[in-house]
Amino acid sequence: MIRKLLGFLLALVPAALGAYALASILATQTILAQVQTLGLPVTFRDRLHATGHDIIGLFMTYAPLILIAFLIAMPVGIWLSNRYKDYSAEFLGLAGFTAVLALHLIMKQTLGVNGIAAAREVIGLLLQGAAGAFGGFLYYVFSGRANTKSSNPTPAM
Repeated sequence: MIRKLLGFLLALVPAALGAYALASILATQTILAQVQTLGLPVTFRDRLHATGHDIIGLFMTYAPLILIAFLIAMPVGIWLSNRYKDYSAEFLGLAGFTAVLALHLIMKQTLGVNGIAAAREVIGLLLQGAAGAFGGFLYYVFSGRANTKSSNPTPAM
């Protein structure tokens, strides 16, 4: 049991961090695109600086929230991928997408705030979900499921 939990966490943490990094990048770029529509110039250097700043600045708040969302959603994705092994990558990606999407919708409904400004618009919310799907795919890879598609890998709960 401890070995399975450790395997689960060793795959989950980098997957959640990957989802966080992509979500931060997409959020920054979405906001900068909105700034450009106002007629303000945004250089490539501005984009790089803002992206780096946001990846570092959001880490202490957004990364733990994504990790918690993944802790809730991934076991469901794992259960589904164990039942339907041919669709493991899809179910784990869907679990990641759902985790991040639910995170934003729950924050909006319970706290009345958008934790990430880019998620105010539908496209921004869907991009955040896509980052979660990327994290779900990373879990698929890091858990060893990508290498053992027809067998039950160790990290499954």
